[in-house]
Amino acid sequence: MSDLERRKAKARSDGYAARARAHAAGFGAARQAAGHALRVLAGAPAARVVAGYLPIRTEIDPRPGMLALHGLGYTVCVPVIEAPAHPLLFRVWKPEVALVPGPFKVLIPAEGDWIEPDALLVPLIAFDDEGHRLGYGGGFYDRTLHALRAHRVVRAYGFAYEGQHVPEVPRGLTDAPLDAVVTETGARLPAAR
Repeated sequence: MSDLERRKAKARSDGYAARARAHAAGFGAARQAAGHALRVLAGAPAARVVAGYLPIRTEIDPRPGMLALHGLGYTVCVPVIEAPAHPLLFRVWKPEVALVPGPFKVLIPAEGDWIEPDALLVPLIAFDDEGHRLGYGGGFYDRTLHALRAHRVVRAYGFAYEGQHVPEVPRGLTDAPLDAVVTETGARLPAAR
């Protein structure tokens, strides 16, 4: 195990605990964060297709924001894991769509069109002031963002509890940065890189 892998493993352990604490204390935080996310997404250039996600464990729930976006006429989609070491695919989500367990027991729409998002709300374990996120370690969002950004502008917004903020996220060369992080206290734009 490399030094970076060790530092990430330690940061994940600490991050899970911090997220669990924030989740337990975060009554109403998802709705507050969703309101901030709506303002950020409304200002994102050409963002008409937005990827949310269906939360697992103690992830902050983006569904209040997804419902609001759907009601405002945005196309909303959610990620689908095709296979390990591949970018994510995205399937259109609507409030009435039937959900089925997908890989890693994450719920996914049973049917719907496949689409590429213009903007993504990205779950995370921890984030820092420079717009870096710590994910689960599979690299799905990093590969996805690199692939999408290779041919057009795609914005990525971390979606988290404020309690998930850390001074510095350990990161490697392939870790994709975020355009901002949205929490229940507002949007945090990254410090100059």
